This record gives sequence, structure tokens and C-alpha cells, in this order.
Amino acid sequence: MRKILIAVDDTKGSKDAVTVCADVCKLMADDVVLVYVEKFEGRSLMDESLGVAEMTTLREVLEGTEYKEKLDAKAKAILDFYKKALEESGVKSVNGVVRYGHPAEEIINAAKEEGVDMIIVGSRGKRTSNLFMGSVSREVANHAEVPVLLVK
Repeated sequence: MRKILIAVDDTKGSKDAVTVCADVCKLMADDVVLVYVEKFEGRSLMDESLGVAEMTTLREVLEGTEYKEKLDAKAKAILDFYKKALEESGVKSVNGVVRYGHPAEEIINAAKEEGVDMIIVGSRGKRTSNLFMGSVSREVANHAEVPVLLVK
């Protein structure tokens, strides 16, 4: 295995995934790609119901605003945190990528574009909203074209 993608965010599931998989990545991967999908904050279903065109328009409207700058700073901080953790564990090549849109779709698209051999994603466990929307990790596992390791 040469290239592994790890989907990260600011949840315990991501921390668990990176912690558990650091040794695996060190032994199995020449390259690790960290993917953070920037999402609009809040507990609304708005971003789940918008299509690609609407999400693109919304992203363009927010460009240059203080809100977007804060989202970008958060993305950079999260990627830097995990990159440092992986490098300290001995992983030699770690790159961070920020994507925009629906998390599961963007993780899968990034995996295709980066040509990865495996996707690692943390599982947040059972949540009531999963009954209605489905979880990101479940959607990635069901639709990815490469093996997916879910870390609980």
C-alpha cells in the first residue's frame, strides 16, 4: 500500500483514527493525505439539502468575509495538528487538503483524485440523526472504490 487518505475534523473520532492508525500509516504508506472538509457550521440540514450549484454560490458569497476567514483558520489548525502528530509518530510524507461541500462526497472525490489505496475515517458512533441522514463514515464506506477502515 502506498497512499492512505485520512479524513479529519475536530471530533474525537478523528483523534481516535489518527492515534490508532499512526503506526499503520508509518508501516504501510509512503504518503498520507489528510482531508478536511470545510462545512458551514450549525445543526441545520441546510447544507445537506443544497446541491453543488447552490453550495458553490454560497461559498462564493462567503469568500473574503470574516466568517470564511475563521473557517479557513480552523481548517488549517486542524490539518496542522494532525500533520504534526503523524510526523512525530514517524510518518514521513503528510499532506493536508481542504475540500468544500458535502463531507462524504468530498472525501470520496479526494480519494479518487489523489489515487489513494485506502481511506481511514473515524466513526462517531450512534447518533439519532443517523437514522434520518446517515453518517459520513457509513456513506464513505458504502460508496468508496477503495478499502475503508472505520475506527471506533
